[in-house]
Amino acid sequence: MERGTVTTVLVWLRRDLRLADNAALHAAVGQGAAIIPVYIHCPSEAGKWALGGASRWWLHHSLSALSRSLEGCGSRLVLRAAGSSADALIELAQETGAAAVHWNRLYEPQAIERDVAVQERLRESGIEARIHEGDLLFSPHAVRSQSGFAFQVFTPFWNACLKQEEPRAPWPTPRSLPAPKVWPATLTPDGLDLLSGMSWEDGFAKAWVPGESAGLARLHAFLTKGLETYAAGRDIPAHDGVSRMSPYLHFGEISPRHVWHAVRGNRTGDSLSAGAAAYLRELGWREFAQHVLYHWPRTAEEPLRREFAKFPWRPLPEGAPLLRAWQKGRTGIPWVDAGMRELWATGWMHNRVRMSAASYLTKHCRLPWQVGAQWFWDTLVDADLANNSLNWQWSAGCGADAAPYFRIFNPAQQAQRYDPDGTYIRKWVPELAKLPVPWIFRPWDTPASVQAESGFQLGKDYPLPVVGLKQGREEALTAFAAFKAVSPD
Repeated sequence: MERGTVTTVLVWLRRDLRLADNAALHAAVGQGAAIIPVYIHCPSEAGKWALGGASRWWLHHSLSALSRSLEGCGSRLVLRAAGSSADALIELAQETGAAAVHWNRLYEPQAIERDVAVQERLRESGIEARIHEGDLLFSPHAVRSQSGFAFQVFTPFWNACLKQEEPRAPWPTPRSLPAPKVWPATLTPDGLDLLSGMSWEDGFAKAWVPGESAGLARLHAFLTKGLETYAAGRDIPAHDGVSRMSPYLHFGEISPRHVWHAVRGNRTGDSLSAGAAAYLRELGWREFAQHVLYHWPRTAEEPLRREFAKFPWRPLPEGAPLLRAWQKGRTGIPWVDAGMRELWATGWMHNRVRMSAASYLTKHCRLPWQVGAQWFWDTLVDADLANNSLNWQWSAGCGADAAPYFRIFNPAQQAQRYDPDGTYIRKWVPELAKLPVPWIFRPWDTPASVQAESGFQLGKDYPLPVVGLKQGREEALTAFAAFKAVSPD
């Protein structure tokens, strides 16, 4: 379709809620036609993976921010709620005379299935479907082993990525967007009812500002204040040593290409700093998650290592009290509880603590990784199907690049190493605030005299562990070793 041959096009936005470096929007601008940006809320198409509560909160505010940005370019955001994206797009095209729909590729299995169906429906209706590059640095088709297979281990995957052509430079924000003479009807973000059922989001607004402008500002702050110390600082949850870019990347408020080039350009000399190299490697882990889910779509719900489908997890009716204690941050393990309370209050948890929380649930409590993944899906503002699945399977030992069964995080040791003065625990588990080091890491061992001096009573002010660290580790090792003995390698 050449420039000037159509008068109106639709740009279907999904998880690319930005103006800068938006391939679909860039292509539409190149056609010289009037552009109608549209977002369609269609949770039924996502099935089990419809957005959780925390993600709906983020989306509500991100759409509001995008609407304001578009107005600054002389455009508008058209919002529709529908049971079918194809029906909504065809209806909009008929209302506006749009001859083409542009959108950016997504890589999750249900998104691929939906997009194929939408593309077919549009073409049957005489509307051109133009699909553009997605928000990955490297295509899942391009990164393969020398034998031609997709990778299941991160390091060789990332080495192969670094041999690819460098991701292109990001496109700038368009100064203006050509508008149609008449705009179609639209809902407001409130009309999508995204916040319905939310009851715990009061702290989200204190922790986050969704939207493209906020994402760019956060990236700039990280580059100037956090990047050089990132290699070590990323492990200390009490300090602001990480970028906190994950929700902005997930919702596409900033592109990974933008981040990639900003990090690579923020250096002196020819080589990357340790912090920059470590941060780009974390971007690589995000890529790896998407590649694994793309090549093994069943891993959103099933273990990559098929033998783990028969692993004797603790049955949920029996394990429900353990699950509830973990969800509410009442396990009696301060490091785990601090993380789970941070999650509930802010919609986010520091990655160092996420690993311990996931390990405790799957190893000490021996509850299936899927129930933890489902809780994170509902409570994380950065809930991402690929990342969530990969990381939970890593913790459980059943996925790509998985931690071996005998790697069981000791949350008391993790806390002592990465929160040595107890600042993080004191913030999120305030009933332990007066306990001195080292007892704040393992209050179950606190002598009676120290409890008295601290005005603290174990079992009253804070629970005993629902599963002790030594007991849970021994039982997990026994269960995993017995399973390994009867399972094929």
